Amino acid sequence: MWCLELLLTLLLIVNDASCQWNVWVPRDISAMTNSCVVIPCTFMYPSGIRPYRGIHGIWYFGQPYPQLFPPVVFKSRTDVVHESYKGRTKLLGDLHQRNCTLLINNIGTEHSGRYYFRADLGGANMYTFPDFAELKVLDQPNIDVPEEIVSDESLELTCYAPDNCPDLTPEIQWMYTDYLPDPEFSSDYLEESNTAVLSNTLTFTPRPMHNGQLLGCRVYYPNTTLVYERLISLDIKYAPRSVWVNVSSEVMEGSSVMLHCEVDSNPPPRISWMFGDQELLWDTASNISLSLDDVTPAQEGLYTCIGDNGYGMMNTSLYLAVKYPPREPLVNDSMTVLEGTSLALHCSTQGSPAPTLTWLKDGELVGTITADELSVLEIMDITPQGDGQYRCLAENEHGRASSSLNITVEYAPVLLEESKCTVVREGVQCVCMATGNPEPTIEFYLPDLNITINETDGRYNFYTHTDGHTSTGMIKLREKGERVDNGGPAVNVHCSIYNMYGRESILLELQQEKKYMMAVIVGTIGGVAVIAFIIAAVRYVGHNNKKENGNPRQDVVLENPALYYSAVKKDKQNLRKKVLKTELLGSKFNSILEETTGEDGDYQPVGSMAGLERQELNYAALEFIGARPREGASGRGDDGSNYTEIKAK
Repeated sequence: MWCLELLLTLLLIVNDASCQWNVWVPRDISAMTNSCVVIPCTFMYPSGIRPYRGIHGIWYFGQPYPQLFPPVVFKSRTDVVHESYKGRTKLLGDLHQRNCTLLINNIGTEHSGRYYFRADLGGANMYTFPDFAELKVLDQPNIDVPEEIVSDESLELTCYAPDNCPDLTPEIQWMYTDYLPDPEFSSDYLEESNTAVLSNTLTFTPRPMHNGQLLGCRVYYPNTTLVYERLISLDIKYAPRSVWVNVSSEVMEGSSVMLHCEVDSNPPPRISWMFGDQELLWDTASNISLSLDDVTPAQEGLYTCIGDNGYGMMNTSLYLAVKYPPREPLVNDSMTVLEGTSLALHCSTQGSPAPTLTWLKDGELVGTITADELSVLEIMDITPQGDGQYRCLAENEHGRASSSLNITVEYAPVLLEESKCTVVREGVQCVCMATGNPEPTIEFYLPDLNITINETDGRYNFYTHTDGHTSTGMIKLREKGERVDNGGPAVNVHCSIYNMYGRESILLELQQEKKYMMAVIVGTIGGVAVIAFIIAAVRYVGHNNKKENGNPRQDVVLENPALYYSAVKKDKQNLRKKVLKTELLGSKFNSILEETTGEDGDYQPVGSMAGLERQELNYAALEFIGARPREGASGRGDDGSNYTEIKAK
């Protein structure tokens, strides 16, 4: 306060020189509610004026003009003041010393406002000074907070308490500082706008974690119940410190997916979803969601969420995998190649997960199974067996697809084992079979006659047939030809096969027809079997007759002494029936034999077999002769039966 008194004295000395109406009061002054405040005041008046009946003063509130009847705060002539100031105001200065300092006790917030001083020197010498002191009555202390608090930068917060009440000295204390990292405190005493102010400064380095936390300043007057507090919430600016997105995920083609992004920063950042260099969505917020509908494989890839709030930038990415079945594989075009060529068949496809590729030839596995989107099947020195359909099959857990190509292998003609000449009834039959691609052309050449056979004439019958890559040619020589030393016909037939890739000519070997020889063997064995069957049947019948008659067996004389037959039954008619059945069996066997020799076919092994005469088939027929009794063997049996004689004719 002594500083304030010294300042007032100096002002009086300066103003005496001007000798004009003038006043000095603090433009702004503050006080805590329920405390007091002293408003310093000094005034001057012209030196030529002589106060009449002393010097008096009046303090007004709100207005400087008496005619507007402003509330009277203090009046030196009387105690008449406004109700709100009764018993609260006191003039501390000596008006004769031009000191108009005012004390207001037990002030409240309703006392905040402008205060004007009016000097009354008597008579017409009254003057209301236009200058005023504006009082602010506070119910909580002031805290000086910077406009911007940035994370990781040193921060100073100052709490102020006015010290304009002579009887009360305030003290300041900070609250809720336990969580702060290494806080520091410092006090100071300031005079601002000719008023005294006590301050306390808190210094620390804030972190993002401190954003939104509370700090408090408490002002109290010792030995009183006057306590004032103020709380603030820290608004700490910091760059994005975390960007949260979905974990990388897998979705099926055609489905929908939602990508979420949340950024921790202050202030809220500008969030954007990026796919490569393309910005898909953005917003200024703490979180954002990107919706993808009917997802395609083209949308598979890396998605990045970027947060930028001016204090820094951060991003996080996720990978979106789109699963789908294999696409139809791409394979080589169908091709025609020459035997011995080396090939590389390519098969490529797309699928997720990567499909396995399998090569199949005509349904059979070839090559190896590849777990990739590309498979190459190498065929070295392809052979005719490599001709066919090749299919590439792509499979994964979501489906399968395949594509095919055909490989046609062209090659020179190759003669087959079935090519030969055989003896048939009408002469010699020659067959020539060959395979090749293109299908080979077959010609027969008879060097003895210098004839090339490729059509039918009177001497031979020419026939050709093609089945796929196999060609068959057949001729039948109608002449038996000259016989060689071994009895067979002389045959000199060449077969010529050719296509665009080659020609080959060979001499066809003559072979006996196995079918005809087999017929001879079977016929001979069959004839013997029939004779044996007839003998067994006759003996069986005779044996039964003997048992029925009870007579000794009567011999039957045959012209062939090596064959003996038993006596027949007494019923001659029954015997005839049994013999007839035997002849029928023999006739049927002969029919089978004729079918075996193939007499009815177009191309039968006939002709040159004429040398083998039919008498080579040995067979016998039995003929029963009428009853002619043999001497000593004719007559009747005990049961009256007649004897007959059987001869071999």
